[in-house]
Amino acid sequence: MRIDEALRGALMLDAGRRRAVRDGLMVAGLIFAAYLFVIVAPSEQTVGFDAWAYWSLNVEHPYRLAAGALGAFPYSPVIARLFAPAGLLAWPTFLFLWLAILLATALWLGWRRSLLVLALPPVTVDLYHGNIHLLMAAAIAFGFRYPAAWAFILLTKITPGVGLLWFAVRREWRRLGIALGVTAVIVAGSLVLDGRLWVEWVTEGLLPVLGRPIGQPAIPLPLWLRLPAAAALVIWGARTDRRWTVPASAAIALPVMWFAGLSILAAIWTLDRPALREQESGGLR
Repeated sequence: MRIDEALRGALMLDAGRRRAVRDGLMVAGLIFAAYLFVIVAPSEQTVGFDAWAYWSLNVEHPYRLAAGALGAFPYSPVIARLFAPAGLLAWPTFLFLWLAILLATALWLGWRRSLLVLALPPVTVDLYHGNIHLLMAAAIAFGFRYPAAWAFILLTKITPGVGLLWFAVRREWRRLGIALGVTAVIVAGSLVLDGRLWVEWVTEGLLPVLGRPIGQPAIPLPLWLRLPAAAALVIWGARTDRRWTVPASAAIALPVMWFAGLSILAAIWTLDRPALREQESGGLR
């Protein structure tokens, strides 16, 4: 009995220490977020650096700026058309609405753990810049139940689509077919409308990003090294039923591995949500 009591006491102590460490890190993360938005933002005035590209793009020539430059738009013509109406709004209005969408997405991803998600430094930086990584995280989470959501991944950053290996390895062919089929239909329609833009995107937008360093701080690991590692991770995860490997592989496989891109990992806190698991169990095979 004394040994059992000692073991229980040790486990409770370890659990208490883990909670203390977790809570301490969460507080530190929230302080960092407050510092970034309250102190850095007014002085540097760089909030929405990436969002500016979505608002200011010229839909007739969206790829005129080099990757990494202020206002450079890197996504497919489909997404360019999607953002085209943004320019009808004043910049402050668009930025407010866009950041509100991203914040709401972060809160949805975290749900009861929202403070934990908001305390993650990559999430803070992604909100600060106004990129789409949090929306990608949401698309990956939805993608288990609604595979068509993967079209958003494939039409923006492309290479994080390595996560679709999850369906292939698990032989969920109908889900994989929906993801690829919906994307193909969208691309086909866009090619009819914007064939010229697709050529420009490949030659002036996509290939430069994949072929040379970007003039912005990024994690210096080449895609040719990261992509096979991401594929191996999601294959292992599919075989062992570890869904967290899908957003993890997507983050690893980003065309350029930005620090803010790690906010895709916020999807991990969503994947174990009981309601989503119940929906998936009744889904397509």
